[in-house]
Amino acid sequence: MTNTKKISAEDYLRTLPESAANTVDLRTPAERGEEHIVGTRHLPLGAFSGAKLEALFTHSDDSPIYLLCQSGRRAEMALQQAQGDTRLHIIEGGLNALKQCGCPTRLGEGNAISLERQVRITAGLLVLTGVVLGALLNPMFYALSGFVGAGLTFAGITDTCAMGMLLARMPWNTRTEN
Repeated sequence: MTNTKKISAEDYLRTLPESAANTVDLRTPAERGEEHIVGTRHLPLGAFSGAKLEALFTHSDDSPIYLLCQSGRRAEMALQQAQGDTRLHIIEGGLNALKQCGCPTRLGEGNAISLERQVRITAGLLVLTGVVLGALLNPMFYALSGFVGAGLTFAGITDTCAMGMLLARMPWNTRTEN
């Protein structure tokens, strides 16, 4: 994506709180409920579309719209889905980078587990299950561990995670906000 417009966390922070109203948080409802920047709008990546983005921003000016996620990867995916909307800017490093620069956030009262941790927990449990069942019942269960390892390798190479996308659609990650 050669036309990708990115803004550094430092530059974004210089525009707060005004820019918060033009910022779309792409994280899951559970992640946003755990911690978010006050004033931002919420549109999870799983529900993202150009039409839904337009519905969030009824003004027709060319003000930049900032895409925010945990680390920047989901913002890049949303930008690809938006197909050429020149108003969109990715906040480099996402919420992680903003917090490192001292961005004020509001902490939620919940005990949500981040999507990244959910992937690690699920992958670990699947590998452990494959090893235990392979040792106790049938060596064919070792294939489960191999399958998870191959999936993690593929995720690392392609910077996509099918397990993460699946977990993002689970009921505990799609609950509505208060």
